[in-house]
Amino acid sequence: MNTPNIPTTSTPSVDAIRARTAELPLVTPASDALAGRTLVMSGGSRGIGLEIALAAARHGANIVMLAKTAEPDPRIPGTIYSAAEAIEKAGGRALPVVGDVRKDEDVARVVAEAVKEFGGVDIVVNNASAINLHPTKDLPLKRLDLMLDINIRGSFALTQAALPHLLESDHAHILTLSPPLNFDAWIGNFPAYAVGKYGMTVLALGWASEFAGKISSNALWPETTIATAAVQNTAGLGGDESVKHSRGPQIMADAALAVLATAPGAVTGHTLVDADVVRSTGVADLSGYGGEEPLTLDLFL
Repeated sequence: MNTPNIPTTSTPSVDAIRARTAELPLVTPASDALAGRTLVMSGGSRGIGLEIALAAARHGANIVMLAKTAEPDPRIPGTIYSAAEAIEKAGGRALPVVGDVRKDEDVARVVAEAVKEFGGVDIVVNNASAINLHPTKDLPLKRLDLMLDINIRGSFALTQAALPHLLESDHAHILTLSPPLNFDAWIGNFPAYAVGKYGMTVLALGWASEFAGKISSNALWPETTIATAAVQNTAGLGGDESVKHSRGPQIMADAALAVLATAPGAVTGHTLVDADVVRSTGVADLSGYGGEEPLTLDLFL
């Protein structure tokens, strides 16, 4: 039996992908870079999402958040209401919407309320995500469903709902918090979680092509683990010891703002790493973002 000649392709290495960031027109955003812009985010009541929301608010943005945490939880800090209060104190305008990104009616409602309150949507940040690092033999299917529903379907649903308004904006951005497609590191490692996060990246890159010239779409991911409750509480991420060797979430916020402040079409279709983005804005010393050496490299890198 003859074996057909099947053409093969290879994905660029993560190092090659990261090197491209230095060529992008990224600078430290002006203080009013997002003045009057409306940002809709999934999640955001704590951690990286909240830091991005606060940074956008300081640069003039209106922040609309869809999150489930309406009541305090002793295991994790913050609620959607405490997040909104912090955003207001940072100088922004906040609209907290209690809901679940897995529910179509809640997704439609957060976009409708953003438009009613602020007149449109300029930016979508797909921040909500579920993580479970159990191996295939031990992962309950309901946990797989949760990751796929929040990570992939939730990102698609929120972007789809906001799409008519993004297409009317003169500063339309989609930012999805998902990693570079680093198959060398991840084939065989936590496949269920990997397919959920890589699915988000495929969507981000697909939207950049589908809406080229109309909407900028990028993925953003941390170089190191980030000191959040998720890192502390997720089995397999190292707990307190990992947090000690993690940068603070401010680095993701600074990187996100540098991307979201760019002119439409200037930066789109990229899988970006926070440290590379921040360095590209002229910050050589990242020690101010915290973390004891040796820093813990993120799982996907």
